[in-house]
Amino acid sequence: MAEDTRQPNTDASKPAEVSDESAVAESQPAPTPTADTEKSSKVEDAKARVVAAKEALSEKAAATSPPAGAPAAPKPPVKKKEEGPKPVDASGHALVKKMKAEFDGVVLEAFEFLGQLSVRVSGASIVRVCDFLRQDSTIPFNYLSDLTCVHFPVRLEGPFDVIYNLYSIPANQRVRLKVALGSDESIESVTGVWPAANWMEREVYDLFGVKFLNHPDLRRLLLPPDWEGHPLRKDYALEFVENEWTAQHLPVMSDVEREQLEQRRNYGLEFLSVPQERLMRDIFQGEKEVMPKDK
Repeated sequence: MAEDTRQPNTDASKPAEVSDESAVAESQPAPTPTADTEKSSKVEDAKARVVAAKEALSEKAAATSPPAGAPAAPKPPVKKKEEGPKPVDASGHALVKKMKAEFDGVVLEAFEFLGQLSVRVSGASIVRVCDFLRQDSTIPFNYLSDLTCVHFPVRLEGPFDVIYNLYSIPANQRVRLKVALGSDESIESVTGVWPAANWMEREVYDLFGVKFLNHPDLRRLLLPPDWEGHPLRKDYALEFVENEWTAQHLPVMSDVEREQLEQRRNYGLEFLSVPQERLMRDIFQGEKEVMPKDK
């Protein structure tokens, strides 16, 4: 009989080896949640809150909405825009009081807008008023900064406003004088008070047609002497118009030249109307090439 060669476990203190996998798993610590798991959980919570908020709003709207067939609630009134600054009466201004004390019935109206004083005076006394303001010992308005005109065609009585912008260099103050004129009325020239008014009055005469009496050289300043009309009047045509001046001073154009001129105007090349346009007409009439074809 064969002899048993297995050695018995003589070490009684050594525990037996555990081979059960479940026991090993129970002995290990539980795994911690990862960052992706936490992020997904937060996203789900946010979605749930959004859904709950939408449901709450829907329930609130259903509770407050009028029943079917009832008239809808009126819309809130539209808020009006804030009104801008308006001119105020300047009858109590020191300069206006001084003018009224000096001239009886000459000052017709005085108002102030954004700190700018405007005084409407009678046209018959414009020279005396300007000379008084220029010679004033307290605030001498010794500089005529501008002389211009405005046309109001809808104002039947006095459609033109001749405007004098005066400036006091020592006092650093300004005042604006206004004179209303009719379509056929004239006004006295102030070149005797301010020589610089010479060309300003000529410009107003040229572009508005206002005549200045006793002007040393009243003639057109910008347009030809025989030009018809005054371009800065509101009733003046904005587009080019063939008139007596163009017929007299510019040659007759052919159909081709008229078409070319119309094309130039469509492209905004209005500067070719004078006098370069006449040069172009001469070139075309002479049957010359404006530019060689190889260029």
